[in-house]
Amino acid sequence: MKKILFLLVVLYCHSLSAQKNYKADVIIYGGTSAAITAAVQVKRMNHSVIIVSPDKHLGGLSSGGLGYTDSGDKTVIGGLSKNFYERLYRHYQKPEAWKWEKKEDFGNKGQGTVALDSQTGSMWLFEPSVAEAVFEDFISENEITVHRDQWLLRKPEGLKKEKGKIKSFQTLGGNTYKGKMFIDATYEGDLMALAGVSYTVGREANSLYDEKWNGVQKDVRHHRHYFKTKVDPYVIPGDAGSGLLPEISGQPPGENGEGDDRIQAYCFRLCMSNHPENRIPFPKPQNYNPSRYELMKRVFETGWNELFEKFDMLPNRKTDTNNHGPFSSDYIGKNYDYPEASYERRAEIIEDHKQYQMGLLYFLQNDPSVPQLMHDQIQEWGLAKDEFIDTENWPSQLYIREARRMVSDFVMTEGHTLSERPVNRPIGMGSYSLDSHNAQRYVTEEGFVQNEGDIGVHPKKPYSIDYGSIIPKAEECQNLLVPVCVSASHTAFGSIRMEPVFMILGESAATAAILSIKNKSSVQDLPFELLRAELEADGQILEKK
Repeated sequence: MKKILFLLVVLYCHSLSAQKNYKADVIIYGGTSAAITAAVQVKRMNHSVIIVSPDKHLGGLSSGGLGYTDSGDKTVIGGLSKNFYERLYRHYQKPEAWKWEKKEDFGNKGQGTVALDSQTGSMWLFEPSVAEAVFEDFISENEITVHRDQWLLRKPEGLKKEKGKIKSFQTLGGNTYKGKMFIDATYEGDLMALAGVSYTVGREANSLYDEKWNGVQKDVRHHRHYFKTKVDPYVIPGDAGSGLLPEISGQPPGENGEGDDRIQAYCFRLCMSNHPENRIPFPKPQNYNPSRYELMKRVFETGWNELFEKFDMLPNRKTDTNNHGPFSSDYIGKNYDYPEASYERRAEIIEDHKQYQMGLLYFLQNDPSVPQLMHDQIQEWGLAKDEFIDTENWPSQLYIREARRMVSDFVMTEGHTLSERPVNRPIGMGSYSLDSHNAQRYVTEEGFVQNEGDIGVHPKKPYSIDYGSIIPKAEECQNLLVPVCVSASHTAFGSIRMEPVFMILGESAATAAILSIKNKSSVQDLPFELLRAELEADGQILEKK
């Protein structure tokens, strides 16, 4: 017992000695693409900055598998966000960049645009490792201090706040970070929440913001991610008493247009390869049980044959593999508690997603129920051997499509993204469709399985994003900016949540932070014309002429 107590005292003293205090003009919490552009902008404006990142790898989803860029209207992507894609273009002009295929053999089709865009010098499709290298170049070129694997202490004592301003926050390791301005650039919004800023999780009722596509959306068929034919949901077909198949909820779906706390599904954006020398077989997960994928088998039995629809090709015979169809990589309904969950619970949710998705791939490659043609084709694929090397070729970043969303004095809504309501303080633009993945899989009144929550509404034209959406209410916090978990309704966030936009908003948030320091004002009282002039000078595109 004495020995154990002695060891505990030694460990405690060691932890105290390891605790350090750090200070900068701007403290950025998060390792996403928005965090990087924010930090670069702070340095460009000649101020000090520290990135405090819970992640070891920088770039979030932009380096975590999402290489098939959701670009929307590429002409409204400016500033550092545009520079990111220009750097990718320059990389892929080099002959040595094409290791697993010839450049001329790579198709030049991106998502709604060409991939290698010679007119603008941009590349919209890219490998994860290449994107991460670009982010690391941003860091080294600008001599940005990054503290990795530093997790916010999500307890009251983890943050000090005086007179409506954050003074400092603490990490689990005991480090303290003091700044004049703070930016929460995480997908989860943990710093925002700890600072006492209002937020929401889930879908609002349509009545709240006078919207059409928010809340429950039964029978909406904007994409092909639903059951086109009648599929029995029960273990023994036709026998409700036998219980539901795995991955189907027994809860009622709710009424159309009403709000709930459900959030759109997450998945890993896997980087696969069909090059024999650069692929490894899909691993068999722990506790693999093929019966978990009985619903996939029943989908095949309906004649569904779109398995490879979203194996979107990247350079070097790799993919950004996304969800597609009624039963796919989206792990529907298994993430509801993620936004508010403890770190330990989040780790469990992430691992559960990994086991589900890994099991699905193993099922497709090995189960005799998979139709022969698909079975033969899937054998040509595996995880890319030269990507995500330190995590066994599996992305370390789960696609957190949506978590917390700030609720400020200004809320971006469906009407703003559809250009039906004015935006008076533009700090960047979005253009992608109002896109939400399914939020639940349920049993219909007729007794068949169906998905709900998938929407895709195209804006009439690119729209501006208001400055008010990245700043809290003044009475809640005066020196915090939130460029990722922005103040937006569920439907509006469905468009804003694209990686190019996060980078745009990260840069704008940093600009506002520095101007607020110079102006000795809160972020709420910063004269907008000062901000506008600086953003335009830096090449940000604020409005579509």
